Amino acid sequence: MNPATALATVLVDELARCGLTDVVLAPGSRSAPLALAVHADSRLRLHVRVDERSASHLAVGLARRSDRPVVLICTSGTAAANFHPAVIEAHESGVPLLVLTADRPPELRDTGASQTVDQIKLYGTAVRWFSEIGVPEDRPGQVAYWRSTACRAYQRAMGPYDPGPVHLNVAFREPLIPDGDPSWSESLEGDAAGPWVRARVGSPPVALHLPPTRRGVLVVGDGATNTRRYVAAAGMAGWPILSEPNGGARYGDHAMSAYHFLLGTPEFADRHRPDVVVTLGRPGLSRPLLNWLRHAGEHIVVAADMTRWPDPTRSATQVAQVVEIPVAAGDDVWLHSWRRAETAARAAIDEVLDGSGLSEPRLARDLAEALPNGALLFSGSSMPIRDLDQAMRPRRGLRIMANRGAAGIDGVVSSAMGAALAHNGPSYALMGDLTFLHDQNGLLLGSREPRPDLCLVVVNNDGGGIFSLLPQAALRDPFERVFGTSHGVDLGYVAAATGTPYTFVDEPGQLVKALRGEGLRMVEVRSDRESNARLHAVMRDAAHAAVRDAMA
Repeated sequence: MNPATALATVLVDELARCGLTDVVLAPGSRSAPLALAVHADSRLRLHVRVDERSASHLAVGLARRSDRPVVLICTSGTAAANFHPAVIEAHESGVPLLVLTADRPPELRDTGASQTVDQIKLYGTAVRWFSEIGVPEDRPGQVAYWRSTACRAYQRAMGPYDPGPVHLNVAFREPLIPDGDPSWSESLEGDAAGPWVRARVGSPPVALHLPPTRRGVLVVGDGATNTRRYVAAAGMAGWPILSEPNGGARYGDHAMSAYHFLLGTPEFADRHRPDVVVTLGRPGLSRPLLNWLRHAGEHIVVAADMTRWPDPTRSATQVAQVVEIPVAAGDDVWLHSWRRAETAARAAIDEVLDGSGLSEPRLARDLAEALPNGALLFSGSSMPIRDLDQAMRPRRGLRIMANRGAAGIDGVVSSAMGAALAHNGPSYALMGDLTFLHDQNGLLLGSREPRPDLCLVVVNNDGGGIFSLLPQAALRDPFERVFGTSHGVDLGYVAAATGTPYTFVDEPGQLVKALRGEGLRMVEVRSDRESNARLHAVMRDAAHAAVRDAMA
């Protein structure tokens, strides 16, 4: 057996023994041994994408939804560089990703050989671990090295306390395809009982016990874990819960869905300074919330990884892996004050949206409400997730995800596809037109590829809508060219080019019907950027006025 085939066969077999189920491949020549080994292994589900950018974000979506490492494979050269944005997102979000980059052997490096670049530690500090697997040789001891390395890589990607991307650079000499000779200097077989190395997780950490208080708040952001446990504890303690849509805790009668507007009202924010705030995940959608956190007397961040924790406001006073929120004696004056303001703001927001036609925030609200229990909604990281944050009512039974680690617009179509392929139920995605166009290659699926049950809902405001809500909008002369970036693309033609079923919606009553169907499909809703900016201002002013009236 040639060494390239031996190494690839052993690596893939060992990763499958560790628990690997999904592999994403961007085709190439130097990665042929890995591609053939994966294709031949019936334990693995293979996903092939011709664009490395789309392939890498597909893997991020698969791993984010499944909470399991996904292998991502490419050939040598710039193919590996195209993975970098997805690796950064996985790093910032704590998504378990195992990147296998095929490489040329050392004797071809720095010689001008084709498709040969420096791939050593290509992703820098954005990976949890890097290793270059030496060029395989037919000699005893190689199998133990390969299998133990595969186990280490898989477990390091898993975490358990700090999951994230791992990079293995795999150099192959030719020949790259099987030669028909099964002989090797030692047995290539693995351990009959399972993985070569079995990792054991240590005992759970000791919890930080908080003093009892009724004036506490639970804040939940992107990437939060064990949310049900903390929501239940906060409910027993009489605390309001401020959860971003993708935090997974916006449900129940303690959820304050209008928290962005409550804390954006200075009088309310000043009168509602808590004794303690407990934060799960990475909150980052609401500036009023971040400003309010700076004034918390005690701010406790819950983070599984004690070497890196989210604290963008530099307001954390304690960091713990586990926190116990005790039941506290006393009345519910604190909670009732939040609820009165929430009810008033919620009514004001809904009144504005109900009279706005099919606006962007109304679409977000109505979409989140219309989806069936057990559905997945993958959101774009720019305006759609913010519209959900400001307009979505509390509800159960809906899983919302977004690439909010680095919060870029790249790869959202593919990430949504990956998440849908890992989700057991109907899936939907909400994104803007620039986000969609940035990853339109994500729609390119071969006839033999697994196809998701995914409805893409695209808000088309012909450019970068978020900039119309930022100070740049006041710069009238350069604004449209350098920020607004109108493109004039007919998204229906983009859908038609890939055979993706397409529906155009321009009335609120058409949305539910347009969402129906199975398989990959697309719904377009058009919007005007200037009108959307005015609507957000009206919504904000109405909510703030309602909060002030409720306080009076």
